[in-house]
Amino acid sequence: MLKFRIIILAFIFCGFSNAQTIDENPTALLIRCDDAGMSNSTNLALEKMIKTGIPFSTSVMFVCPWYQQTVDILKENPQVSVGVHLTLNAEWKNFRWGPILGKEVFSLTDKEGFFFPSRKLFYENNPTLIDIEKELRAQIERAVNSGIRIDYIDYHMGTAVDKPESRAIVEKLAKEFKLGISRYFAEVDVDNMYSAPIDKKKESLIEIVSDKLNKDNINLIVCHIGIDNDELRAMIDLNPSGPPEMSRHRQGELDALTSTEFRELLKIKNIKPITYRDLILQHGLENMKSNQSGY
Repeated sequence: MLKFRIIILAFIFCGFSNAQTIDENPTALLIRCDDAGMSNSTNLALEKMIKTGIPFSTSVMFVCPWYQQTVDILKENPQVSVGVHLTLNAEWKNFRWGPILGKEVFSLTDKEGFFFPSRKLFYENNPTLIDIEKELRAQIERAVNSGIRIDYIDYHMGTAVDKPESRAIVEKLAKEFKLGISRYFAEVDVDNMYSAPIDKKKESLIEIVSDKLNKDNINLIVCHIGIDNDELRAMIDLNPSGPPEMSRHRQGELDALTSTEFRELLKIKNIKPITYRDLILQHGLENMKSNQSGY
């Protein structure tokens, strides 16, 4: 009987030891949800993502009409790491926006005062570096003065970092405002869900988490979430590369991220969701390195 008790105690001890070892070496997963503030639909999706309790970062479009609602949501949820989604494009038919500074930066806009729908058209209009810096600075200032904590910046559609000269402006502003820059901490992008068929979003996410994360990397998944409602369904991408039924794609990503299967898999695979706030605290802004690939 004594021998049996010793075996049981040894098994329990080993179990605790193994659990401790696993806990000390989780796989880091950085979830970045873009386009908060673009619409009421994307903000409703943001609220649903927050309710899961999964740590994540969200990038806010401070030029868009719904950004103030986003600010109100994030004031109530300071645990969410917030970035400025630097925006120089407005890609939706019948739902356009322009720069915060309006006509003061006219080289950034079409004749109606809206941003161009693509990077190509933006740069074909010969925007001045002075106007780019003014507008990006105005977006960051609006963010940091909004009353919520801002941790990092990134760039909508990659336009702000498409040219070396504009990338230098982004890096200069990040340093000035003491902000991190997404993809400057050696994050490694894993396959995203956006290209997956609408009805395969959850399967795609499960596959990514099961097979495509590297324990030695900071694994980054960039997501675009939204509610498939009349508002979002009315938004048609002016770029031919944009997927049809965009609202269903965004609903599919939201459903995948908020699914029970995803949350359970994080536990089973010992995956630790982290945020840009965590990343900056761990690595320090001084250790950022320019990333010329991807956006």
